[in-house]
Amino acid sequence: MLKHIKIVSGLVVAGLLAVTNLAIAAPPNPKDAHPSTKNVHQMGSEPKPATFSVPDGQRVISSDLAFQGRIAYQGNYNGFRVIDISAPGNPKLIAETECNGDQGDIVVWDHILVRSWNTKRSEDRACGTTTVPAGFEGIHVWDISDPANPALLGAVELPCGSHTATAAGVVEGDLIVYSNNSSSGGCGVGLDRAGQDALGDWMDVIAIPLDDPASASLLTRVQLAGPLDPAVRSGCHDAAVILGDVNKAACASADTINVWDISDPRNPMLQFTINEPGIGDSTSNGRWHSAAFTWDGQVIVAGWEPGGGGAGECEATDPDIDKTLFFYDANTGAKLGQWVLENDQGADENCTMHNYNVVPLRSGDYLVVSGNYQAGTWAIDFTDPANPQSVGWADPESLGPGPFCGGQCQIGGSWSTYWYNGFMYESDITVGLQVYGLSDKARAGAIRLQRLNPQTQEFSLMPR
Repeated sequence: MLKHIKIVSGLVVAGLLAVTNLAIAAPPNPKDAHPSTKNVHQMGSEPKPATFSVPDGQRVISSDLAFQGRIAYQGNYNGFRVIDISAPGNPKLIAETECNGDQGDIVVWDHILVRSWNTKRSEDRACGTTTVPAGFEGIHVWDISDPANPALLGAVELPCGSHTATAAGVVEGDLIVYSNNSSSGGCGVGLDRAGQDALGDWMDVIAIPLDDPASASLLTRVQLAGPLDPAVRSGCHDAAVILGDVNKAACASADTINVWDISDPRNPMLQFTINEPGIGDSTSNGRWHSAAFTWDGQVIVAGWEPGGGGAGECEATDPDIDKTLFFYDANTGAKLGQWVLENDQGADENCTMHNYNVVPLRSGDYLVVSGNYQAGTWAIDFTDPANPQSVGWADPESLGPGPFCGGQCQIGGSWSTYWYNGFMYESDITVGLQVYGLSDKARAGAIRLQRLNPQTQEFSLMPR
């Protein structure tokens, strides 16, 4: 039986994807290039060679992704790239912008692109043809009406900058965006630790008028619950949003995931919190990092970042908690199960379960696609959250020794991998955009979308 679909904010949902058999020829020697299961096929790429082993200001690292129509927007430490994905086996660069503010998380909505400027700089930097003054941190708003010629419209300065940004729908003509700072470290100017924590213990709510995006402004700040451990820095890393009949947000914050009712996206109301022993507290080596909902809004998928993404984690000797996705009841916070990475990584491979999304399946089954740094791209069926099963993976060989991971590794691999309209799109830190096909019955009946900001689910499906 097909599930009911709530359509909001102009999202167009089409029928079943026409391509049901993705047994497309892999490139020569795929085992040598990217070891993978037989049902995962390397298809195309749009290269952007990069490395962390250069000074700040010179990095062109690929970061997060968003999609609209047949275009992928790829965040970059030096701006963002616009890529034609109408032929997934042969993606083509359309445009590349400059906006040298580190990380560059992005949101796209019709003619608007929002990009996070992560960190204050001690000198002026460039964003498009505009000079960004030293000390600025916040978001920039772009016009992408002509994808080949993005135009900077304006900026919103925020108290603690913007590490990530999440769309929360349109209310009374305003696109609502949630911005998060990851950690209170460095918040403000001249503040002591207590002052930084107080300033960083919020999620910023931004309003961007669709008819006048240049007049975007900070609408309000929503205080976070937690952290429970007073030794831990405050601040939320990333927020997941589901609209439709669910209207919830989950913010991966320090040692405490915040779950909100966003029936009015401008005024999130805290419902409950989630804590997991050994994650995000002062005894651990990381913080909650990401969250996602199943499309019926019944389950939260949560991941954290031991080692901060720059350590050799996921080794055979590491505890399971360091290489795990967690599943929680989205109505109560009760733990439902967890999935542990099956391929052990080396001390020379940075690895966490980093950025992911849930595939919109008409069956109501649960399938998550995840990018995990040098552990690569994985697809996991968690229809039964207590007994998740790996469906397929592409796990690259180590990049070899380097200055990170205590002098043992280079930082690389999949920053993000997301399912979009029949394919898995991987934003590889040092490589660029890579596209994979997945030939498996677990992905049958996936819904085709007009747009995907992976942290935002613009509609909901009825529960099974």
